[in-house]
Amino acid sequence: MPAEVSEATFQDEVLQADKPVLVDFWASWCGPCQALAPALEALEEDYGDQLKVAKVNVDEHMSVAANYGVRALPTLILFKGGEVVDSKMGAMTQAGIAEWLQQAGAIA
Repeated sequence: MPAEVSEATFQDEVLQADKPVLVDFWASWCGPCQALAPALEALEEDYGDQLKVAKVNVDEHMSVAANYGVRALPTLILFKGGEVVDSKMGAMTQAGIAEWLQQAGAIA
């Protein structure tokens, strides 16, 4: 299950992580966000040794979303070494996310 992160835990859980982190910026009222959740859980199961998956509820942690320019949901942001590597907006398939992560060098 992807870790829920907040303003208080974002630094430790994402920016100081020892492997790439895929952060899902979502909200409970967002249908595409709900549809994306099973794909993210499956990706974490498949690539958990290479990649961490985290979730930020934008309704509860608006400042984190604002810091990274999140304007649409869902937004996926890939962090590596504490830096933003790439981002995608909108719902994606599990295969599409995996392909994107491979191209970004986050997973093999």
